[in-house]
Amino acid sequence: MTVTVLLAGDSTVASCPAAEAPMSGWGAQLGARLGLPVRNFAKGGATTASHRAEGLWAALLREAVPGDLVVLQFGHNDQKEPELPYRENLRAFVAEARAAGARPVLCTPVQRRRWAGGRLVPTHGGYPGQVRELAAAEGVPLVDLTAATTALYERLGPEGSKALFTHFPPGVHPLYPGGVADDTHFCFRGADEVAAIVAERLKEIS
Repeated sequence: MTVTVLLAGDSTVASCPAAEAPMSGWGAQLGARLGLPVRNFAKGGATTASHRAEGLWAALLREAVPGDLVVLQFGHNDQKEPELPYRENLRAFVAEARAAGARPVLCTPVQRRRWAGGRLVPTHGGYPGQVRELAAAEGVPLVDLTAATTALYERLGPEGSKALFTHFPPGVHPLYPGGVADDTHFCFRGADEVAAIVAERLKEIS
């Protein structure tokens, strides 16, 4: 039986529209890295609450069959709405994925590219820790993308890591004539690098 990977998350996971190329979430590159079918239900701006409220989570569960992997990565937008019960929403996703016979996988949020004094500055507060604690408590496989992307950016350094993100000076890219300096959203290269990290972990699970 072929395992399908179903993704729930925000813009750092989502497939971006062509008008935003080469901006890309890592989920758009995962299938090529993993060699398994991938269905991406991630959406730009999504929180753990809005993903359910907009019907994306229900749509994902309708497609899940026993043995599939359901990979969850939220946090970027949840932290903008601290009243949201982030951990409890993730816990409900885990329980409902399991009830459908699927195997949930939790990811901590990918790090933003924010440097100060030659060191990367963490920007997600306690959210990665909440995901780690939930994974341990529920016995769910964890992909610690906060740690992995921090290590990746620090290896490349302040300038080298820029190549992973959507950065263009004015007049260079036709879709960004005024230039762009986005330190949250990956370009194709960055999305592929992160997809490779996720794929390596999922191969251990699947």
